[in-house]
Amino acid sequence: MKQNDMIAALRGGTVTRREAVKALSAMGLTMATLPGIAGRAMAQSERGTYFTWGGYDDTGLFPTYIAKHGAPPNFVTYGDAEEGFTKMKAGYVVDVVHPCSNDIPRWKESGLFQPIDTSKLSNFPDVFERLATLPGARDDAGQWYVPFEWGATSITYRTDLVGSDPGGESWNMLFDEQYKGKIAVIDSAADTWWCMAILAGVDISKPLTPENIEKTTELMRRLHPQIRMYTNDMTSLAQSLASGEVVMAITWNEVPVQLTGEGVPVKFAAPKEGALTWNCGLMMHKDAPNPDDAHDIIDAMLSVETGKYCIEEYGYGHSNAKSFDQVDAETLASLGLDVNPTDYIDAGNFIYPQTDEVETQMNRDFESVKTGF
Repeated sequence: MKQNDMIAALRGGTVTRREAVKALSAMGLTMATLPGIAGRAMAQSERGTYFTWGGYDDTGLFPTYIAKHGAPPNFVTYGDAEEGFTKMKAGYVVDVVHPCSNDIPRWKESGLFQPIDTSKLSNFPDVFERLATLPGARDDAGQWYVPFEWGATSITYRTDLVGSDPGGESWNMLFDEQYKGKIAVIDSAADTWWCMAILAGVDISKPLTPENIEKTTELMRRLHPQIRMYTNDMTSLAQSLASGEVVMAITWNEVPVQLTGEGVPVKFAAPKEGALTWNCGLMMHKDAPNPDDAHDIIDAMLSVETGKYCIEEYGYGHSNAKSFDQVDAETLASLGLDVNPTDYIDAGNFIYPQTDEVETQMNRDFESVKTGF
C-alpha cells in the first residue's frame, strides 16, 4: 500500500492502527511521520475510550461492539501498564483500561477505579472462574477486574541461527556470548525483569524481599551488554527476528505465531526454569464519562467472536471458555493451547501482586540498568 493510500485508509477507518503500523514499517515510516493523521483517525467522540497496550487498538477485537455502535471505541495506547497508571494518577480520565492481574491490588487502592456491573455483561457467565477470582479481582464490593487474555512471556529464537543447547532451553540462552548484540527484550520491568527473577530462582508467587530484588537486578545488569534492542512493540521484535538483526528475543506468544505464519523458522522456548505466565484484563475508571459504553466495551471483549480472533491472530488464550470450541484442534495444538485451559493456567508462573514501594523499586532498577548503571 502506498503512503497516500495509507493516509486515506486511516482517515476512512478502513485499516486498524495495528495494520497501519505494520504497513508503514514496511515503507520505512512510522505514525509520527504522518503528522495529525493518526490523531484525526482516532478523534474523540461520544463513544467510550479504551486505554490499552499498543497493538490492542485492533478493530478485530470488537466485532460485536462495532455491530451495535457502528464504529469501534476510541483507542488510546501506552507502552506498558505502569505508564498508563502514572498518567491516570496525574488526572487522565478514561472509561476502560487494560492492566494485568498483578496490578489489581495497587490500582484498586489508588481509588481511581470502580467495580464493574457484571449483570450488564452477557458474556461474563462464560468467563473462567479461576481467572475471574485472581487476587484482588473480586471482593464484597464487586468485580473490580474482568480477565481478558492470558499467555506466556518467553524467548522466541531463530532455530536456524541459534544452536541447540544440550542442557535444554533456558533463560540462560540470553547470556551466550556468541549472541552478544543480537538479543532483544521487552522494554518493561513487568516482563523482562520478572523473567530474570525466574532465572534467579526467585519464587515470584510470593512477596519479593530486598534480597530477591538485588539478585534479579544483578542478572539484569549482566544481561544488559548482550542486548541490542529494548522495545514494547511486538511488530518491531518480529521484524528484527525475521531479518536476522537479532536471533532471539523475549516476546509474547504473538511473535512466534506471526513469524511461523510468514515461514520464518522460529520456536517459542519452554525454559526449564519456567516461562512467565500472565493474565491481563479490564478495569473501569471511577469517573468513566461513558459508563454504559464502558460495559459494552468490556462485554464485547469477552465475546466468543473476540475470543476466537484473540486465539487465532494473537496466539493468546482467552477468558471465555466457549471461545476454544470455535478454534480447530490443530491450531490450538500449534499454539500449545490444546491442554485444558485451567490446567495451563494452574501450571503457570503468575506474578504475585507487589506493594507500590516494591513496584517502584523494580521499575527504578530496570531503568537504571538500561542507562548503564
